[in-house]
Amino acid sequence: MSPGFADLPIDALMREALALAERGFGLTEPNPRVGCVLWSADGRVIGRGHTQQAGGPHAEVMALRDAAAAGEPVAGATAVVTLEPCAHHGRTPPCCDALIAAGLARVVLALEDPFPQVAGQGAARLRAAGLGVLALPPGALADAAHAINIGFFSRVERGRPWVRMKVAASLDGRTALDNGRSQWITGEAARRDGHAWRRRASAVLTGIGTVRDDDPRLDVRLVETARQPLRVVVDSRLELPATARLLPPPGAVLVAAARPDAARVAALQAAGAEVLLLPGRPSPGPGGVPREAKVDLPALLAELARRGVNELHVEAGHLLNGSLLREGLVDELLAYVAPKLLGAGRGLAALGPYERLDEGPALRFVEATPVGEDLRVRARWRDAAWPPAR
Repeated sequence: MSPGFADLPIDALMREALALAERGFGLTEPNPRVGCVLWSADGRVIGRGHTQQAGGPHAEVMALRDAAAAGEPVAGATAVVTLEPCAHHGRTPPCCDALIAAGLARVVLALEDPFPQVAGQGAARLRAAGLGVLALPPGALADAAHAINIGFFSRVERGRPWVRMKVAASLDGRTALDNGRSQWITGEAARRDGHAWRRRASAVLTGIGTVRDDDPRLDVRLVETARQPLRVVVDSRLELPATARLLPPPGAVLVAAARPDAARVAALQAAGAEVLLLPGRPSPGPGGVPREAKVDLPALLAELARRGVNELHVEAGHLLNGSLLREGLVDELLAYVAPKLLGAGRGLAALGPYERLDEGPALRFVEATPVGEDLRVRARWRDAAWPPAR
C-alpha cells in the first residue's frame, strides 16, 4: 500500500463507488458513469454520489452535497472515485477544484480519465494543491471501472463507439423463422434483461429489414430509465415508412441513407426523424455491374462517436449483422439462447460460406449466465487489440 493510504479499506470503498457508478446507466451520456465515496478522517463513510445527467453535477460534487446535507465536515477526508476527477470547465466546473476547496486530504482513483482535457491533469492539480493521490494498480477493481465506461473509453481512444451486437437465438442458432417471424424466441426475463442493456447504450442500431419484419419500437420500456437512447436505422434507399412505430417520441431517431430522395427525406423529417446521407462505394455485382451503394458503416460509427455515442447496441437482422461483422465493427456479442429448436430459419449473421473451420471469426466467452429459462452469453474477439491490457 502506498504511504499515507495504508489505513484505508480501499477495496471495500472502491466497490461501493463502482456500485454507485452503475446508477449512471441510462443517465449520464455522453459523460462517463462515475461513483464517489467520501471517507472521513475518523474512519466513516460520510458522503456518496454518482454523476447525474449531462450538465448536472458530477459524482464528487454529489458526494460533497450528500455529506453537507448530513452535517458531516469533509475537511481532511478522502474521496474514492472510479475515474480521475475532471480538470477542465465543460458543462460544469472542474471537480478537482471542488475537492481542493472542500479541504480534502486524499483522493483514490480507479483509472485515469482518457479525455484529452483531463488525462492526468486532474491528478496533477490535486497533487499541486497538497492532496495525496493514489491511482489503483491494474487488477479487478480497475478492470471493473473500465467495464462500466467501456464505451466512453472507446469513443475517446478509438474515435468510435463500443459496438455490442444483441441477438436472441434458439439452441440451433436460429434468430427467426424462414418467414421472418422472431417474436418471441426468448422469455420475458431475457427480454427485460435485454432492455437493461438497451438502457446503458447511447444509441440502438437496426436495419430497414428488421423494421419491415418486426416494426419494433426499440425504446426502453421494460426497465426504468431517465432517458431514451437514440434510435438509428440503416436505410440505404430511404424505405422507412413514416408510420413506423419507432418514429414517435420519446427519444430521437436518425436514419442513415446512401442516396438522396428529397420527397422521402421530407416525409421522414415530418415524422420526426433526422436523415443522414452516408453513401458508400458501390460493390461489384453479377457480371461486373456495380451494386447500388449502401451506407458507409465505418463512417456512420465515426459520426455517432462525434455525436457523443459511447455504446452502440445493435438489434438487427442477419444481413446487417453480417455486414457489421465482416467489416470488423462489432466488439461484443450479447446472445440470449433459448432452450428450443426452430429447424429451418435465419441465422444470426450472413457470413461465409467458409471452406475451412478456422476461417470464421474466433471469439472468447466473457460470460454465461442463466436469465429466466434462457442463457445470456457474452463473447468478444479472441485476438482483439482493444481494449488494451490494464
